[in-house]
Amino acid sequence: KIFRNTLKYLQSNEFLLDVDLWRLFANLEELNKISISFLKTFFETVKEHVSKSDSPMDFSSILLKFFQGDLCQTHQIYCLNYTSAVFYLENLRQREDFCIYLKQWCEQNKECKRLHLRELLVAPLHRLTRYPLLLNNIWKRSTDETEKSLIWSLKEKVERSIWDLEGKVKWLDNFQKFRQLQEVIIWPPIWDRDKRFFVPECLKQSLRENNSENLLSSANRLLLHEGRLTLAESTRLLDVYLFLFDDFLLITKIKRNKKKYGGSDTSFIPVCTSLTPELQSFIREGGFCTVLDQPIPLDRLILKNIDPIHITVFSLRNAFLIQQENRYRQSIAIFLLQAQTETAK
Repeated sequence: KIFRNTLKYLQSNEFLLDVDLWRLFANLEELNKISISFLKTFFETVKEHVSKSDSPMDFSSILLKFFQGDLCQTHQIYCLNYTSAVFYLENLRQREDFCIYLKQWCEQNKECKRLHLRELLVAPLHRLTRYPLLLNNIWKRSTDETEKSLIWSLKEKVERSIWDLEGKVKWLDNFQKFRQLQEVIIWPPIWDRDKRFFVPECLKQSLRENNSENLLSSANRLLLHEGRLTLAESTRLLDVYLFLFDDFLLITKIKRNKKKYGGSDTSFIPVCTSLTPELQSFIREGGFCTVLDQPIPLDRLILKNIDPIHITVFSLRNAFLIQQENRYRQSIAIFLLQAQTETAK
């Protein structure tokens, strides 16, 4: 409430006018009203029962009104926007004027109890997951069989709502992560990757139209792991960044130029918070990752450990070897990699 109302006040005085209230807070105002209404009605029933000990504790009408009404739906709308809100917040935090609003206008307020906006935005998600526990406790203490049956069905309805929501939120998070990766992973044309291939200028445009970036647009693909490694080439050591997806491995070279392939600027790309802190920092510095070779399908990948005895002989540390085979089981690529630590390896 402090963060939202303060932002409204500042915008009424023509500050931070480009900050979108909905993208940051979604339907929080409506959610607060419905939640408070539920709590007030709930506690009034308890209070009435305590003051008149002979009156029955009738929760059925209250629970039906709210849990079959807007209580879960408003939570769902808020939760679906949560991932996007955090993504938007992290982007805004790069601005000096927005940081002044956060730190000097809001976070110093005693009511915030030293909590940051991101920590407060997650609270409605936690509350929604506690409703089944509340309903279960009421169900345990209920003596009327009809009421017990009703409360149990409501509890199951709320649980199904949460399970359904979990899937959607994870999908949204994955979608935003892959949208970010599409911006920072650069796929150079084959004639730039390997100088053996000669392509006349008149044909380059038609070949370039077959964009490899579409590989990362699949809604079903998952990023399982990512991390920095060192690739041992014949004459040098090269910093690389690996992306392990659920169907292929991608090895990329780390580039620190401010311009991505094709000339567009990456320094203002908002950074997805579900990426590793290392990659987030790297993107903010204007870096990007150029694909070193073709993606390696996991069913064509052979992983080999480097025996510790070779560490002293070849000065290798935490090393392993990735071998790629074609459909005829012929080896077509070999990558000798070194991890920063044995644990990382």
